[in-house]
Amino acid sequence: MASLIDIKQRITSTKKTSQITKAMQMVSASKLGRAEEKARAYAPYVEKIRDVVTHVASGNSADHPMLVTRAVHRTGYIVVTSHKGLAGAYNSNAIKEVYKQIQEKHTSSDEYAIIALGRAGADFFKARSMNVVLEVPSISDHPIFAEIKDVARNTVQMFEDGVFDEVFIVYNHHVNSISQSIRNEKLLPLTEFHENETEHDLTTYEFEPSEGEILEVLLPQYVESLIFGAILDAKAAEHAARMTAMRSATDNATDIIDDLSLQYNRARQAAITQEITEIIGGVAALE
Repeated sequence: MASLIDIKQRITSTKKTSQITKAMQMVSASKLGRAEEKARAYAPYVEKIRDVVTHVASGNSADHPMLVTRAVHRTGYIVVTSHKGLAGAYNSNAIKEVYKQIQEKHTSSDEYAIIALGRAGADFFKARSMNVVLEVPSISDHPIFAEIKDVARNTVQMFEDGVFDEVFIVYNHHVNSISQSIRNEKLLPLTEFHENETEHDLTTYEFEPSEGEILEVLLPQYVESLIFGAILDAKAAEHAARMTAMRSATDNATDIIDDLSLQYNRARQAAITQEITEIIGGVAALE
């Protein structure tokens, strides 16, 4: 059995750990509120630009390469992870999804390329010598578009240049504070406008200089907005996952402290009993 000093030290260290995890839980809860608010505020913009693009693309869908499905020789995967840990299965879920897709669909590294947003994903794939062509090691807790602007525009440009024939984005979707779901969404080509080109609303738009020229600008902006919206959603999921993980760690630390306290009390009682027994034995020997 561990000594009283050892048990006492473990109780003290576990209490300190519990204080840290409790503080991290509260910080993540605060960040989650802001992240949810930012994601909700961004959603109307994405919906509106989608309506406009749908309206324009319905009459010009054959004129832009971003709307045309072509033979797939190389697939791009954007994987959104965190640059920090302590978030439960947040990082591993996204990484496993991309890894599974690559193992199932591709036989060589020439058939795919990975764009890693977050150090966890970049480190995982580079450690396995997988084809990472772009990476952003860290994204702030409350990102702005300027942080991922270059990656988003480079992704669109690589598709237009034929480097990729299709692009998917994989990230954790924020359902609520205790739940996330993995999403694997196709970004390019934008086939949704072929499928839904008659479903846009009856709003009338006037275009200047022309619908075709506006489409050249709007389509890349739309895809960039989808990437940024996914990152905002993923950040909310990250904060929720970290809050949940830290709450579980705090609860586990409390359980450990209770168990150690019980061991300490038993060991202390045993030591007292042993001392009393020795005293009684000594007195009996003197008699």
